[in-house]
Amino acid sequence: MSHSPGDLRVRRTQKLIRDAFIALIEERGFDAITVGEIASHAMVSRTAFYRYYEDKYDLVMKLFEETVITINRDFDVFRRDALSTADLKTPAQSWTQLFKYAEEVIPTPLPYVELFEHVAKYERLYRALLGKRGSSWFVMNMRAYLADMISERLQELVKAFNGNLGVSRVLMDGFVPAQIAALLVDTITWWLEQGRPYTSRQIAMYYYRMMCSILKDVPTWE
Repeated sequence: MSHSPGDLRVRRTQKLIRDAFIALIEERGFDAITVGEIASHAMVSRTAFYRYYEDKYDLVMKLFEETVITINRDFDVFRRDALSTADLKTPAQSWTQLFKYAEEVIPTPLPYVELFEHVAKYERLYRALLGKRGSSWFVMNMRAYLADMISERLQELVKAFNGNLGVSRVLMDGFVPAQIAALLVDTITWWLEQGRPYTSRQIAMYYYRMMCSILKDVPTWE
């Protein structure tokens, strides 16, 4: 598909702004930089910046939203496929058995691998945002968004099994989804800070197994 000159100009301007944004976070830290500095570093006008973003917070969230749109789509497909392979009609099926099955039978889900591949592709961005000079605001919002997403999917899973999985309150009240989301953010941060010592597939497998281990054990907490 061909793109109009206008589309190409928009993409070019947005890339300039985003590259400048990342460079400034690396140099001075997220909290210290201003919209004027981002525009100046990108060699665009402040008007051009505000044409696409409300402020630096809107810029960083739009970058994150682009990522989660892809993640959500891929995870929705994975969840449907996983549910279709499980025996939803077996009364003896339990929450613990479900995640034991996931650990033993389902290989590392491709969406997790693709997530870490995405992080690797945009390493400078995530290192800048999640590193010591990054944005605590972004980390907090990233965790909150992921926690909401995980909570929604887990509740859908419970409903798919007609609520007969022996799920404890700590799962349904949001505590467990919040911890799993924090684990994902911390895993990404550690992976980048250590120079990506594992491949995307390896780190995805480690995170997936840790997540399954937590979820498998939840019914024993109460």
